[in-house]
Amino acid sequence: MRSLLVRLLSSTSSGPRSSISRLSHILSIRQVQAPMAASEESLRKALADKQAAVDSRGNAVRALKAAKASKPEIDAAIDALNHLKLEKLSIEKELQAAVSGGNGSAVTREAFRQAVVNTLERRLFYIPSFKIYRGVAGLYDYGPPGCAVKANVLSFWRQHFVLEENMLEVDCPCVTPEVVLKASGHVDKFTDLMVKDLRTGTCYRADHLLKDFCNEKLQKDLTISAEKASEFKLVLATLDDLSAEELGAKIKEYGIVSPDTKNPLSDPYPFNLMFQTSIGPSGTIPGFMRPETAQGIFVNFKDLYYYNGNRLPFAAAQIGQAFRNEISPRQGLLRVREFTLAEIEHFVDPEDKSHPKFGEVSHLEFLMFPREQQMSGQSATKTCLGEAVAKGTVNNETLGYFIGRVYLFLTRLGIDKGRLRFRQHLANEMAHYAADCWDAEIECSYGWIECVGIADRSAYDLRAHTEKSGVALVAAEKFAQPREVEKLVITPIKKEIGLAFKGSQKMVVEALEAMTEEEAMKMKSSLESKGEDEFLVCTLGKTVTIKDGMVKISKEKKKEHQRVFTPSVIEPSFGIGRIIYCLYEHSFYKRPSKDGDEQLNVFSFPPLVAPIKCTVFPLIQKPEYEAVAQHISKLLTAAGVSHIIDMSGNTIGKRYARTDELGVPFAITADSQTDVTIRERDSKDQVRITISEVASIVKDLTEGQKTWADIWSAYPHHTSTNGEDNEE
Repeated sequence: MRSLLVRLLSSTSSGPRSSISRLSHILSIRQVQAPMAASEESLRKALADKQAAVDSRGNAVRALKAAKASKPEIDAAIDALNHLKLEKLSIEKELQAAVSGGNGSAVTREAFRQAVVNTLERRLFYIPSFKIYRGVAGLYDYGPPGCAVKANVLSFWRQHFVLEENMLEVDCPCVTPEVVLKASGHVDKFTDLMVKDLRTGTCYRADHLLKDFCNEKLQKDLTISAEKASEFKLVLATLDDLSAEELGAKIKEYGIVSPDTKNPLSDPYPFNLMFQTSIGPSGTIPGFMRPETAQGIFVNFKDLYYYNGNRLPFAAAQIGQAFRNEISPRQGLLRVREFTLAEIEHFVDPEDKSHPKFGEVSHLEFLMFPREQQMSGQSATKTCLGEAVAKGTVNNETLGYFIGRVYLFLTRLGIDKGRLRFRQHLANEMAHYAADCWDAEIECSYGWIECVGIADRSAYDLRAHTEKSGVALVAAEKFAQPREVEKLVITPIKKEIGLAFKGSQKMVVEALEAMTEEEAMKMKSSLESKGEDEFLVCTLGKTVTIKDGMVKISKEKKKEHQRVFTPSVIEPSFGIGRIIYCLYEHSFYKRPSKDGDEQLNVFSFPPLVAPIKCTVFPLIQKPEYEAVAQHISKLLTAAGVSHIIDMSGNTIGKRYARTDELGVPFAITADSQTDVTIRERDSKDQVRITISEVASIVKDLTEGQKTWADIWSAYPHHTSTNGEDNEE
């Protein structure tokens, strides 16, 4: 989930390119713009031609009227004009269908989303926080069913990853000292570009305004030319790569103004997304609310490595709140200011990234979107994971293993396999230190949403904290027999360096000691041949002259009993709120009531994540049936099955409909003192089961030990005569 940080931390020290040259460079490297669908391009050209014909014919009609031509002549010209207008309307409809992607109009998607959100808020899955005070954008409260769904998702996450993979779970503070986030790069680089309304001061994300403008033009303005449409698509494709200057230039070029007031906007400038605070009453220890949970794991690596018996590989996991002060939060649960992350840091020897359990997932096939397919304008294709690793599309087995495990986790939760893809980061998206990165993207009414990031971050994080803290966050491989190795030895002569550089001595010494073998041997050769060498000291921001006698560089043979190295990190990072929202959309559908006069809402949650596993109610309000319902409730409680009991006098159909809308998978109806019916939500099929069996059967169903098909084949079927789904 750190694609933004990855992109920002990967920026080089070179100066910004001009807008034109930068876009050309991006295009030449990525070929990011997929060719405009031939049908859309031809339709836009046809529409432009038809509009020109309509204008020309209209001018002709006006000229005939001005010349007082005969009525038959004018009528014929008007008929021809109307015919052209009908042809133009037909082309507009075709073009509208083309720009909608062939999968329904934006209006349809918006209507579906609104139906889902209305149901979620009305049934208290989630609501805006502090609602009675008009709320605060980007903050939401989970209600009882929402809390239950979230708890079930996290419980399954722990089972699927922490327990099955023997991970070490930690729980670290949300408040993080500045020094930690300075080392990680967040303090300097964790920013988005912002613009302000010059009159009201209202803030907006610059890239969002440009993105919205281009999408609006492409989807709703059918009059733009094919060339202009291509330009807008290029801007969308290169949006993440634009500098502040380039974003500002595009905003001015397109005349983009404040969406609320139509006032002019400021130039874009960076805004750090972290919430700042101070630790302690004196205010002398600056801190931040953590923007991710991972740093707590990295800084504890040394202790976790010891706890694990000084053995690699191992993984540490953490579930917790993270905070990002989003400039203009939108899209409900998809972009919020406080959210739950579940992150894994799998530490592995950089020389051996094989995985002993890769064979368990290598057979999986699912939609993958490698960078080559993105660059050539192709779509995601169904790919075998084993083949993707074997071909090098996925960098290594450990990364591939976690991609497979993430796929299994999401699909078992109830995410539609056809609307889940794994997209590889393009070269410009990845940090220079990253070996490979993939995002699990889920399609919903907002488009493809990044919900899980799976990245091979190499050894960057541990090295950064080692350098800043002075504590070596390393692992060791002990040799059975000592090995003779040739080691590079760099010995700065501090006295000579001090005389030459005085107050800068420490920084020059540190830079010399940090040289790579290639840099050191090049300097040695230069010193021997010329007596001096020009050397860039990054911390000084300038090149200095190192003279012979300031440093000794040699190679020595040594016997080593172990290899000390900084482990690489494979990081799957899960945005729990995003996953849950996509699950809500994927599970939602409507079906007609029994009388067909109303559409009823249903959430088809798998039993695994359903907020309530079953409902219990008497068929009618009779003491003997109510006693049976109470007895079954006690049996379910003892079995640990979450349920609700409904003794209201509503019709059984209304009670079914009410629980279907909460996504309850099973309903138990007490209509006898010896046996009961169990109804399955989506099929509405019912079976009869003895009271003594009911709790164990529902428990098996909800825990996945049995399926409804198993129960359907083993027990007598029940035909409803009790007003199933009757809303009257």
